[in-house]
Amino acid sequence: MNKNDQQFMAQKIRSQYVEKESTELDELRTLDTKVKRPANIFAYVFGSISAIIMGTGMSLVMTDIGSTLGIESAMAPGVVIGILGMVMALVNYPIYKGILGKRKTKYGAEILELSDKIMNK
Repeated sequence: MNKNDQQFMAQKIRSQYVEKESTELDELRTLDTKVKRPANIFAYVFGSISAIIMGTGMSLVMTDIGSTLGIESAMAPGVVIGILGMVMALVNYPIYKGILGKRKTKYGAEILELSDKIMNK
């Protein structure tokens, strides 16, 4: 390994231990994450729950799980539970957009100000 390679490796390792300065771009990324993360978490969790509920309804209709659970006719409750899961899945996106819109309104001015400052440097 030649001297330049050694210096490069030493600098690379050294950079992992040096405290990094917080820049305006880092602050902008943090604000962007602060806007999007709550909406994304809600959408993933609510969408997963709605898929599980819809799957439960489908299982009641299509299999003999209802009789195992002691339900005489599982068709009606299965259809209702499945439709409930579908409705939840359908409203997931509008709720996500609502949460995201409110967060954009809350942090939008700050993000625009900071991004203008970065772009005009």
